[in-house]
Amino acid sequence: MKDPTNDTLSDWSHVTAGLHASFISVDDKLPKSVAPEITLVNNVKISGWKGEKVSAQLLLWTAEDIDQVEYAFNDFKTEGNSLPASVAQARFVRYVMTDEFGPGCGHRQPGDFPASLAPDMLDNLECFNLDAKTVRPLWITFDIPSDVTAGNYKGELTIYARGQSPHNFEIELEIVDRLLPEPSEWSYHLDLWQHPSAVARVHNLELWSDAHFEKMKPLMQMLADAGQKVITATLNKDPWNNQCFDAYADMIVWTKNKDRSWSFDYTVFDRWVQFMMDLGINKMINCYSLLTWNNQLHYNDMEKGELVTVELKAQSKEYEELWGVFLKDFTRHLREKGWLEKTNIAMDERGPADMKAALRVLELYAPELGVSLADNHKSYREYPWIKDICVGAGNKVSREEIEARRAKGLITTYYVCCADKFPNMFTFSPSAESVYAAWYAAALDLDGFLRWAYNSWVENPLTDSRFRTWPAGDTYFVYPDARSSIRFERLVEGIQDAEKIRVLRKKYTGENTPESLKKLAQLEEAIAGFGTLEPSSDWQKRLSDAKRLLNTL
Repeated sequence: MKDPTNDTLSDWSHVTAGLHASFISVDDKLPKSVAPEITLVNNVKISGWKGEKVSAQLLLWTAEDIDQVEYAFNDFKTEGNSLPASVAQARFVRYVMTDEFGPGCGHRQPGDFPASLAPDMLDNLECFNLDAKTVRPLWITFDIPSDVTAGNYKGELTIYARGQSPHNFEIELEIVDRLLPEPSEWSYHLDLWQHPSAVARVHNLELWSDAHFEKMKPLMQMLADAGQKVITATLNKDPWNNQCFDAYADMIVWTKNKDRSWSFDYTVFDRWVQFMMDLGINKMINCYSLLTWNNQLHYNDMEKGELVTVELKAQSKEYEELWGVFLKDFTRHLREKGWLEKTNIAMDERGPADMKAALRVLELYAPELGVSLADNHKSYREYPWIKDICVGAGNKVSREEIEARRAKGLITTYYVCCADKFPNMFTFSPSAESVYAAWYAAALDLDGFLRWAYNSWVENPLTDSRFRTWPAGDTYFVYPDARSSIRFERLVEGIQDAEKIRVLRKKYTGENTPESLKKLAQLEEAIAGFGTLEPSSDWQKRLSDAKRLLNTL
């Protein structure tokens, strides 16, 4: 989209002809139409563990049109060893329209808040044309092999463009002699809710068709590679009353037969769950919801020959009767599939009275099913047995409560949403906030993090991240055709940090020597500073310093 700001009036007269480029910090998000005022840097040093993904950012800018910008890496070499150029990947960053936090949650119109372009989407093009008087970041990712020999590896990145001399940039990749486990082995409990219907709509595919599942495969594989633990499934009608651009489609079809018996078609549910498990997301199946946001259910009434929608209060006799029949059959089906122990009935921000009624029905008709709750009422204190509790960022759970739950094998995480200004992952947010989110979890000893929307795409997600009810970017992390984002890459960066913290804590505690305990104290001191939602003005520098500590301890 066109840049709507006065940045388009920026003075580029001092920018000499040709393509310019320089490394900048991964924390920097520069406006698209402003001539950069930066010191040129043609080399970068990045540190990481074996098995870790690390990033760098190169900025391109020009005062004139430049066509066919491309890049190439050569091999990375150290004395006696080398890494192929394929460990490095570069992606041109696309700008999308964004707004600002404003009041947070609540209905909004595009004209209500200042609009601007934010660099976020990592495109899958191998070359790019740059318009005159614009900048274009290039996001660089290094996938360090797990079996590599530690050391300092040096290589080059070359930028080519039509009619331009090549630009060469030196890269030093410092590989620390420690091993980060595979994502499937990460302990960090990541729960980003998936939205299959959005994929079908954006790509104009028949819902639940073979083509639909094929299109979702690379998108959901990207999520699995981030350490995702939970499959998002639905039990009946859209449990969130269409709070997104796309309503959630049914995964289980309920039918009331002419003899008043009930039958349930699990065909889509089974295919979806097996599809996600085959990609490696297999710890939990969270099924929404016993408490929908509008108290509605629907089913095929064979006697009437139509789809019937009913509104049932959780405290009503009819609610218990209808859900009781389903829950018994659902338990039977899950047991046959071997999924019963993984499955939770999931609920999202429901009031205490409804929670009490729903849990009573669940206990009566399906006591073997687990419960998952995104909780903003401190219900975890009334129901300490709930398997998967996720509290709003402002509702801190004490370390004692977390440890007591963990000892029983129960999960305790936190979430942010449209109400949380920091740390968050809006398209206008500083990208380091995505990293901070995991350090916040580590500081409070939480098991992980939930966010309500992995891919609940807006109408035109490739260009405009704004939405009718939330700050821009609130509804999705990633883009169609499995395009990642700066926000998502940095979210994974933070999760890797949390895993590195776990590895170091275990190592130093196990060694229990004066030297190791000194290192552990140094680590814990650094972590403790991130247990706040109101950080100091220098939080990005302190985060950078703390990350460096994980590689030098």
